[in-house]
This record gives sequence, C-alpha cells and structure tokens, in this order.
Amino acid sequence: MSALLASVRSFFAGPWRAVAVLGVTQILAWGAIYYTPVLMVPLIAAERGWSLAFTMGGYSLGILSAGVAARHVGTLIDRFGGHRVMPFGSLMGALGLVLIPYADHWTAYLGVWVLLGVAMAASLYDPAFATLGRIFGAAARQPITVLTLAGAFASTVSWPATHVFIDTIGWQSTYLLYAAMLALIAAPLHAFALPRSRAVTELPAPTDAGAPPPAPPVLAPRGPAFLLVVAAFAIYAFVPSGLLAHLLAMFGRLGIDPGTAVLIGTLFGPCQMLARLGEFVFARNVHPLFVARFAVGVLSVAFVLLAVFGLSVTLAAAFMIMLGLCNGLITIARGTVPLALFGASGYGRLLGRIAGPSLAIQAAAPLIVAFVAERTSDLTAIALTGCLAAVSFVCFLMIRRPRPA
Repeated sequence: MSALLASVRSFFAGPWRAVAVLGVTQILAWGAIYYTPVLMVPLIAAERGWSLAFTMGGYSLGILSAGVAARHVGTLIDRFGGHRVMPFGSLMGALGLVLIPYADHWTAYLGVWVLLGVAMAASLYDPAFATLGRIFGAAARQPITVLTLAGAFASTVSWPATHVFIDTIGWQSTYLLYAAMLALIAAPLHAFALPRSRAVTELPAPTDAGAPPPAPPVLAPRGPAFLLVVAAFAIYAFVPSGLLAHLLAMFGRLGIDPGTAVLIGTLFGPCQMLARLGEFVFARNVHPLFVARFAVGVLSVAFVLLAVFGLSVTLAAAFMIMLGLCNGLITIARGTVPLALFGASGYGRLLGRIAGPSLAIQAAAPLIVAFVAERTSDLTAIALTGCLAAVSFVCFLMIRRPRPA
C-alpha cells in the first residue's frame, strides 16, 4: 500500500500530472465548444429565424478564427507555458458560451463565434500538445498519445449529455451550464494544476570513447519539408471535416436505411479510440511519419474500395471503420510528426503554423462538399474527398526523415 501511495504521489508531483489535467480539460473543452453545434445550431436557427446554413456558418467562422490565432497561441505557450495561456482559453470559451443565448442579432452572433474560435485555439488539442512539448521536450510523444486516448471520450460523453441537458433545461441553459464548467473546472485546473516545469536539454551521456553520442537529427522548420508537412495535414483535414458533416445524409440518399446509416456512423468514435490504443501498444517505437503514411494509406484504400465495388451497407461500414482508424492515428501524428521531424525547440509556434492552414480548410470543407454535392452528385463529392486523401498520402510519402550528419 505504501508503494502504491508513493507511486500516486510521484505521479501527481511530476510532469505526468499534466496528462491527467489536460485529459479532463480536453473533454470539457471539446464537449462544450466543438461538439455542441451539431445539436445546438438547428435549435438556434429555428428560434432566431435564421437559415441553417448561416447559423452553421458562425461555427465555420469560429474554426477559421482558431486557425488565425493558432500560431500566436503556440508562441505564447512556448514563452509563458500552458498554465498561463490555457486558462484564458477556458475563460474566453466560457464567456462566448454565456453570450450565445443573448446574441440575437446576426453581427453579435458572428462576433461571439470569433471569440469562441480564439478560445478553441487556446484550449483544444494544439495548445495541449504544445504544453506537453514544453514540459516533456523531445519525450512528449507518449504523453501526447495518452492524452488523445482521454480526448477520444469527448464526443462519446458530450453528445448524449448535451441531448439530455437540452431536453431537461433547454439549449440556452445548457450553454450556461457548459460555461460554468469551463470557468469553474477547466480554467482553475489549467492555472493551478498544470506543471510549471520546462524540459531542459541535457548533454548526452559520454560513450566509452569519451565523446558524447550525436543528438537526434532534426530538420529546419522551413523549406520544402515543412511545406510538405503543412500541405499533408491541411489537405487531409478537408476529408473528415467535409465528409462527417454530410456522410450519413449521403448514405441515406444513396439507398441505405437512415437507421442503419446512423448505426454505421457510431463506428467512427470507437475506431478512433482503438487506433490510438493500438499506436500506444504496438507502434510506440515506430517513427510517427510511418504511422501517418499508414493511416492515410488505409483511408485511400477505403476510397478505392468504394470506387471499385460501389456502396453497400457492408462497404459503408468498412469505410467508416477505416475513416475512424485513420483519423485516430492522424490526431496523434499532428503532435508527434512535427516533434520528430523538427525537434522540441519552438514546438508550440511550430504547431500553430501547421494548424492554421488545416483549420482554415477544415472550416471551408463542409461548405465545399455541400456545394459539390448539390451541383453534381453525392458520389462526385465523395470522389473529390478521395482524391484529396490521395494527395495527402503522396505529400506524406515525399517527406524525408532527417539523417545524421
């Protein structure tokens, strides 16, 4: 018992405490800000008399605002630490959620989503990864993977909880409740429970010959390699963002029973979780660039199967499983590939530079897919996302690992 207590005390006194703290706050932030619009937006549109497209456009504006702010947030975390930056993200999120029920003019509504976009940039995965990079340095891969395991519960918890809250207290009070959670739970955890420590680069231990072994090689965060990393993640971001907003409706229009389509959709979340667990158990020593290539390669095969064999219930389920597996691995790769290729120095700003274009494309993707589907067909829209998945795969293939001098 004493050994167990000592282990628990060591965990909460050491840097791994950050993973537990961020695990809780990620569930709250994703659940309160990112996942609620799918249930809230139709209710807001109906009450305000706005179109569904405009009301959802506020959410897209929020994601775009997150992309603009991401680099600056990462720079601030590099300089001051997540314990000083992420509390403001939680408080801004709380303020935005308080204001939404009262934003009955379209300009106020859009302004609130700009605020919530900055809050997302300072409270979701990218700032959390940057915080772990600052605390753990080059050893941040495993903490990042464990954090994504915790974050996978966000949609699983948020959607059922939000549905119950809406039925019980209404959508306005639900937003106020989530605001209270961000202000009273997430912000204090960020401010007072995150470790203040920062990874220190130590000289490698001398070899038998007396000379220190060479440090792991890294690339400069610029030039062709960096542009390929940015392009690979940004182009990939179009695929899940564009598809998940419309895929279940597309399945229904293409002949799959609506109830079956919803059941197929539920496969996405558990498959993300299984992929992240598999990476943690079986691929922790595999270079994250190979993990990213494998993930997008699997997704490209899924599109090929649809193109060759056509849509059926079985293939739709297989496609959703492969999409979930890919997205689960790419979420980890977003944090680990830049760390492995470019090193831990300036990691927060680096993540922000990579996240900006991805978030901008993520914001536009649902609108583009809807436009293509309406003007041509659902199959054409699916083919477009498949082509982009293939382009992302090629970009990942073209990235070369740094080699020892």
